[in-house]
Amino acid sequence: MTGKSRGERHIGLLNGFAAYGMWGLVPLFWPLLKPAGAIEILAHRMAWSLVFVGAALVVMRRWAWAGELLRQPRRLGLVAVAAAVITVNWGVYIWSVNSGHVVEASLGYFINPLVTIAMGVLILKERLRPVQWVAVGTGFAAVVVLTVGYGQPPWISLTLAFSFATYGLVKKKVGLGGIESLAAETAIQFLPAVGYLLWLSSRGSSTFTTHGVGHGALLAATGVVTALPLVCFGAAAIRVPLSTLGLLQYLAPVFQFLLGVLYFHEAMPVERWAGFALVWVALCLLTWDAWRSATRPARVRVPQVEAAPSAAVDV
Repeated sequence: MTGKSRGERHIGLLNGFAAYGMWGLVPLFWPLLKPAGAIEILAHRMAWSLVFVGAALVVMRRWAWAGELLRQPRRLGLVAVAAAVITVNWGVYIWSVNSGHVVEASLGYFINPLVTIAMGVLILKERLRPVQWVAVGTGFAAVVVLTVGYGQPPWISLTLAFSFATYGLVKKKVGLGGIESLAAETAIQFLPAVGYLLWLSSRGSSTFTTHGVGHGALLAATGVVTALPLVCFGAAAIRVPLSTLGLLQYLAPVFQFLLGVLYFHEAMPVERWAGFALVWVALCLLTWDAWRSATRPARVRVPQVEAAPSAAVDV
């Protein structure tokens, strides 16, 4: 490996750790925005993300994709679908963190690779390797255990996992880069978000201008919190192997889980530990299978589901 390529890989790894580290520590940020409610925070996030990403695109002079996208109604429709499902994902995540469900939210991103694989089988008609079947079955068993423990399905985890898996599937079809995709999605979100914030202000329920400059600045910072990790992820994605990104992606839910248990002191009864243990076993199987597949000598074979997705964890 040359000095230049080694340096590029180190830069990529640093950006990867930065991206997943920020996504993992973001549960510390959302509580700072109280007394704003989850929907108000969500609306600010959608509006300010466009401002921040738009500024970044102006600096980088990357606008050619926008004209192309506007001339392709099918892709534009897929972007609208992506914007809708990520709105659900963001909203549920913000609400869950500020309502004391950080551990359950982290579970959503732990099981996301399993849901992605299941969707690949059900929607794209892809085939699984035997180890992947075992991993998906173990993940299903984990959900059953958690359902029995909670007395109801872990709907926060399932909503986050399915919404983000759907988001990843749609983004794959759209084929835009991370920054460009976020710009297109937040452009669709912008008017509804601003409309809601104006309506909230007209009722005297907005906290943006009534709780001090610091609170307003924190709400505006939601755009930076959303876009900055994505910029770092983009820098990592072009410099490190996908297998490395596939391993790094688990940093975010690990950090979130540790914050939920050690910082927010959320309860971890035996059945919850059992459910998480099964999920971790499933993820270990997926990681081992992906590593074995990546290091196996190349040969002609039927395309199968990749076990270590490199999608960004957008929370």
